[in-house]
Amino acid sequence: MSFTRLLCAAAALAAFVGPFAAPVEALAQSKTVAITAIVQHPALDATRDGVVEALKEAGFVQGQNLKVEYQSAQGNPATAAQIARQFAGSRPDVIVPISTPSAQAVAAATRDIPVVFTAVTDPLSAQMVKSMDKPGANITGLSDMAPVAEHVALIREIVPQAKRIGVLYNPGEPNSVVLIKALKDEAAKAGLTVVEASVPKSSDAQPAVRSLVGKADAVYIPLDNTVVSALESVIAVGQQAKLPIFSADTDSVARGTVASIGFDYFQVGKQTGAIVARVLKGEKPGDLPVALAKGTDLFVNPKSAAAMGVTLPDAVVKRATKVVGQ
Repeated sequence: MSFTRLLCAAAALAAFVGPFAAPVEALAQSKTVAITAIVQHPALDATRDGVVEALKEAGFVQGQNLKVEYQSAQGNPATAAQIARQFAGSRPDVIVPISTPSAQAVAAATRDIPVVFTAVTDPLSAQMVKSMDKPGANITGLSDMAPVAEHVALIREIVPQAKRIGVLYNPGEPNSVVLIKALKDEAAKAGLTVVEASVPKSSDAQPAVRSLVGKADAVYIPLDNTVVSALESVIAVGQQAKLPIFSADTDSVARGTVASIGFDYFQVGKQTGAIVARVLKGEKPGDLPVALAKGTDLFVNPKSAAAMGVTLPDAVVKRATKVVGQ
């Protein structure tokens, strides 16, 4: 073959390969993020969506240089552990567990894959990290410790005659146990007593709230995934019994609770996604401080309040970030 013909053949080969070179290179640079949550409900779903949005803003775009895998444990801790082991076996670049039960399952499943948890109320009590400033090992994330003192003050402002606050929670969720302790402390300071009702599984939520009728003047739903996933059944009892239901998360207000002071969980997800992006770019999770969820909003639902026998004070409505249910 002559030198000229050799050059022509090389050029033709380059022209053929050229269109495929970019995708191969992009594939080599692509990242995989595996996300799991203990259950599906609006707050956790918004958190997941916020993570993906923040990654997009950081340059990691699904279908281009990012693959996102998502699985819900549907409220089952055993399933959460199974998903955690599956993700550990598939070895994504980062695992993002949403909620304390999922985070604990993932932490137990891997010691080397980077983990960025989110919506974990108390990472220290859950034994997720060694310290908030320097978590160590392969893990960091974001805490969404609820402003419980503000919740108690809000209940007293809207239901001034209240003496007893009922609370529904799953004793098997460590995040809920932490919040119930905080609730008892803050309620005692306000001269209120707390009446507990156990909800080991979502189907127990309605009978549990029925058990509080006549025993509580208002009911508080903490950041408990078991109860929140069955919220509509709780709201139905609140309306029937004229028992006002309050929530720790603002997403539940649109579903029928009277009011809440809490986080925008899409923004919680975006905060988390920014941490995930840093890890994807090479930073070590254990060197990144655990972040705290930012910003609190006041959501109120006058229509639901009226259905539960409560009239929202004008002062509360006026300072609300969002009025829903009208």
